[in-house]
Amino acid sequence: MTEVLVVADCWHSEPDADAVIQRAIAQAAAMIDDDFAGAEVAVMLTDDSGIRTLNCNWRGIDKPTNVLSFPALQPEGEWKPGDAPRMLGDIAIAYETLRREADEEQKPFDHHLSHLAVHGFLHLIGYDHENDADAEEMEALEQDVLAQLGIPDPYAER
Repeated sequence: MTEVLVVADCWHSEPDADAVIQRAIAQAAAMIDDDFAGAEVAVMLTDDSGIRTLNCNWRGIDKPTNVLSFPALQPEGEWKPGDAPRMLGDIAIAYETLRREADEEQKPFDHHLSHLAVHGFLHLIGYDHENDADAEEMEALEQDVLAQLGIPDPYAER
């Protein structure tokens, strides 16, 4: 289950953002592991100012970024699909940075939003891109999920 919270007015120009995010995260969860079907994710749609504050407070980097993920601490013991939903964590996405990147890369806004939602979700479940091997694994998953959504490879132009 994904809850989307709009905290910046700039997102009101994208009325389909909630549905785009819901679809992207649901696809990622279904493809990665059925156990994630009952888990909860919160997505905050913010602006560059809001994400800059988060980036500075949590990562010590005083500039905006496109997406941040904050994995939740998990309770001890194994979670089973019949258990109460567990919180995977929070994702924050910045409108202006997302818009600028989509425009610069000549990608539809919804495609780039889907990519960032999937990217953020993968961080919540333990994927990262701190080294080349991890980056390749994470990017391959992103490409697979996005392909299932009918979205071209976001890394094709590199």
